[in-house]
Amino acid sequence: MSTTNLNTPYFMISEDKLLANLEKAKQLKELSGVKLVLALKCFSTWGVFNIIKPYLDGTTSSGPYEVKLGYETFGGETHAYSVGYSEDDVKEVADICDKMIFNSQSQLKAYRHLVEGKASIGLRLNPGVSCAGQDLADPARKYSRLGVQADHIKPEVFENLDGVMFHMNCENKSADSFIALLDSISEQFGSYLDKLSWVSLGGGVFFTWPGYELEKLAAALKAFSGKHGVQLYLEPGEAIITKTTDLVVTVVDIVENEIKTAIVDSATEAHRLDTLIYDEPASILEASENGEHKYVIGSCSCLAGDQFCVASFDKPLEIGQRLHVMDSAGYTMVKLNWFNGLKMPSVYCERSNGDIVKLNEFDYSDFKRSLSQWSV
Repeated sequence: MSTTNLNTPYFMISEDKLLANLEKAKQLKELSGVKLVLALKCFSTWGVFNIIKPYLDGTTSSGPYEVKLGYETFGGETHAYSVGYSEDDVKEVADICDKMIFNSQSQLKAYRHLVEGKASIGLRLNPGVSCAGQDLADPARKYSRLGVQADHIKPEVFENLDGVMFHMNCENKSADSFIALLDSISEQFGSYLDKLSWVSLGGGVFFTWPGYELEKLAAALKAFSGKHGVQLYLEPGEAIITKTTDLVVTVVDIVENEIKTAIVDSATEAHRLDTLIYDEPASILEASENGEHKYVIGSCSCLAGDQFCVASFDKPLEIGQRLHVMDSAGYTMVKLNWFNGLKMPSVYCERSNGDIVKLNEFDYSDFKRSLSQWSV
């Protein structure tokens, strides 16, 4: 199948790029002894899980449906976490998860009896320190509801607890920064950790980023694990799928109002929501840093400020030209929506042998069914 015959918009996942990240994950595991569980909140495209499975130990989730998806399509260890479980949520997943992590001591007290004997029980702790470039994504932000702060811990809780989870990073590209957080955790919670069998250090550790000091990270994880006598877990999401996937779009019009805008057949609000939420401009493969022709890459939604980025090109853009919005997998495909009734991108994977495999496609019936199935 040739990509020139594929209708835009579509996502294209590169198996080769995915494997390059996974080889780094494998190296980290071998050097440190850490186990890695894929964070489904970041990436849940289960059509490529067969590629990922040999490298990771399982999945971790933020809601009941993700728990089910990980259990059914990935296997290995299935970790269940939620900021706020209902009783029905706990009952729904208690029999299929290996670890159930509660966000608060009150939820732990209310529901642990539903889990005991079925899954290992954990509690999320908030160390009060973090590395996050955006306040919106900072787990240690003021008034954070995520996890139990050190001065709120009831020591007796740890007498019947198997493990804890910390999550305090967002795209942390520095091993030294992460090690400083590890030291803080050890100092604050060390006496509690010594009683446990496992500790998850969450996600957001960008160990696949070019130039990352992976061996330094591995040594620190191994030392931490030995010091407290625990099995360590990391919950990578972005680190596994970063730079693996392009969103391919087509220029459908070019308009001008002081600056030229190339309107494409996609929208950040519908297909690349984090671009809009975090005000982080996308990158276009065809763009040139010193190009003479400057364009806003504008969405086709009705939201006035909905645009992918401003980019320069060596040649003028033309209607019908395709553009590749790079690095469009993490926290993107999981957030797709039907705003404006825009066509949902199809999903493909380019295998290492060059074959193009269709993983999913959508049509009007999917849009209609998402809004109602019956009328009054």
